[in-house]
Amino acid sequence: MKRRTIEGECAMTLSQLLDIRPGVTAVIGGGGKTSLLRALGRELSRQHRVVLCTTTKIYPFPDLPCARTAAELNALAGEPLICTGTDAPGGKLTVPPVSLTELARIYDYVLVEADGSAGRPMKAHAAHEPVIPPAARRRLLVVGASGFGCPIETAAHRPERYAALAGAALTDPVTPQTQASVMLAEDLHDSVYLNQVEMPAAWAAAEELTRRLDCPVAAGSLHQGVFRRLR
Repeated sequence: MKRRTIEGECAMTLSQLLDIRPGVTAVIGGGGKTSLLRALGRELSRQHRVVLCTTTKIYPFPDLPCARTAAELNALAGEPLICTGTDAPGGKLTVPPVSLTELARIYDYVLVEADGSAGRPMKAHAAHEPVIPPAARRRLLVVGASGFGCPIETAAHRPERYAALAGAALTDPVTPQTQASVMLAEDLHDSVYLNQVEMPAAWAAAEELTRRLDCPVAAGSLHQGVFRRLR
C-alpha cells in the first residue's frame, strides 16, 4: 500500500514522521503495535536491514522469514527484513535467540514490540510493564483512536489501573483528557503514534490529545496508509 501524508504536508515517510532512528526502537501501548512494526519494517527495509522482534510475546509474521536460533539468524543474514524470537506456547515468539545489543550490531533497525494490550486500543501498565530494553533509543507509544468515546472498562487493557490514573470511573468514556492523564502519569514514552484516525471526530480527538502532550506526535491510519504529524 502506498503511504502518504495529508493536508499539504511535505511527503514524509512514516518512519520520518515518527523519527525512527537506527538501533533499537521499543513500541508500547495499544491500538496496532504489531501492524506498526510490520509497516515500518516494510518501509525501512527498502534501504536498510531490519529485524522485528519482541521482549514479551508476539505471533510470527507469516510473510517474513523467521529466525528462531542463532544459526538461523546467520543463515538469513542476507535478508533485508526478518523477524526473530524463540518459540513460546500457543505458537507465539518470545525473546530473540541473541541479545538486542547483538541484533543491533547486525541490523540497522531493531524494532521491538515491548508491550501487550490484549487487543485493546488503550493501555495502562502494571508494575512489570512494559519490557523496554535498555538499548532502546526510542520509546514509541501507540494509541488506538477507536477507544475514544468507549467506556474505560472495554477500551483499556488493565482498566482498573487506567481509571485510577485518569481519576475516572470504569464506566466513564475515554477522552483525550483521560488518555493524556494516564500517559503523563506513567511517563513511559518519548514519542506517540495515534492509529485508527480516519474520521473527522477521530482527528479532532487526536489533535486535542496532542495539545495535552509535550512530545512528538504523529497520527493516521495504518489501514488507509494516511499519516500526519501533529507535533
